[in-house]
Amino acid sequence: MLTTYDGDDDIHRALQAGARGYVLKNSAGDKLIPALRAVAAGEQWIPKEVASRLASRKLFEELTPREMQVLNLLAKGLANKEIGDMLNITEYTTKDHLKSILGKLQVADRTEAVTAAIQRGIIHL
Repeated sequence: MLTTYDGDDDIHRALQAGARGYVLKNSAGDKLIPALRAVAAGEQWIPKEVASRLASRKLFEELTPREMQVLNLLAKGLANKEIGDMLNITEYTTKDHLKSILGKLQVADRTEAVTAAIQRGIIHL
């Protein structure tokens, strides 16, 4: 896979989907040929910088599908009550999901949660 996405979740999803290699577009051109040769030979090609991003994924707990819904609506700038209305849950349940998201992403507030999720490739705007 040749991509600009370097978030640990992006990398994980690509490898789960069957990618045998992962090369970032900003990599030097001399990395592409060895990557293509390795993958063509049936090997896997994961550069050090990509492997370290993937390893950092293990530091975080995975978000539940409902937490992902809350996070995506949070990224759109919705308030807790609006998120609750959209998902047919109470504002208090929304706050509980948000608290869980903050803990799992190891951040202090809503803005940090969205920023971290974008950087890690969990969500895309």
